[in-house]
Amino acid sequence: MSKTILIVDDSASIRQVVGIALRGAGYQTIEACDGKDALSKMTGDKINLIISDVNMPNMDGITFLKEVKKHPRYKFTPVIMLTTEAGKDKMMEGKAAGAKAWVVKPFKPPQMLDAVAKLVLP
Repeated sequence: MSKTILIVDDSASIRQVVGIALRGAGYQTIEACDGKDALSKMTGDKINLIISDVNMPNMDGITFLKEVKKHPRYKFTPVIMLTTEAGKDKMMEGKAAGAKAWVVKPFKPPQMLDAVAKLVLP
């Protein structure tokens, strides 16, 4: 059974690019347009990894990450932040919230797949 990755980004084109790369590597994907939408799609089914943007409407990525870590079913699910934010302060905020990796846009799909392969839960 393939592993499931939740992609959270307000940009449909980024979700599409990340989704194509992940599905091409054999992963199943779930897409959400912001943190609030993502939480509504976390219904108890196993999610092996989350890739989330930081700057999104309704619920930003850091707030979303904090909410994920409160959820008993998903608190150990690794989260990769995929963002245009390259500042140290924001990265430290993400790390403190529980982010396992920080990938700055624009990214190359092999770079993303390397991070995914290292972090995805069995």
